Amino acid sequence: MVLTLQFVPYDEISNLESEKRINRLLDIVKKDKVILMQGRLKPSEEAWLIQKTMEHVSKTFKGIELCTIYPENPKNTRLLNTLKNMLVKFLVGTRDGLTIIGPATVIKEIKRNPDKIELLTTIK
Repeated sequence: MVLTLQFVPYDEISNLESEKRINRLLDIVKKDKVILMQGRLKPSEEAWLIQKTMEHVSKTFKGIELCTIYPENPKNTRLLNTLKNMLVKFLVGTRDGLTIIGPATVIKEIKRNPDKIELLTTIK
């Protein structure tokens, strides 16, 4: 089995309604692909993704692993930069961060450390 990573840019899903966004991501994961998504889901969308996943669990689809990595904010950020970042988030959404979503049969564990991300897989 080959490990397939699929990058999903923020622009590709930002205009979709929550239900379509969740269905699109779930369809990709059900094809045994690991998603590297720019940005992050809203907490309500993460909960909905987990709920929809539980509805689709079967002998061939065992569920998902999900991890969101947030960029670190420097402690001494200038006021102007802080305001600029807040304005950008308000206008274009939450592009910061990286979300990893993959099938539980492929992803064994996702470890987050300050300097790196470890994605442990089980490929048969």
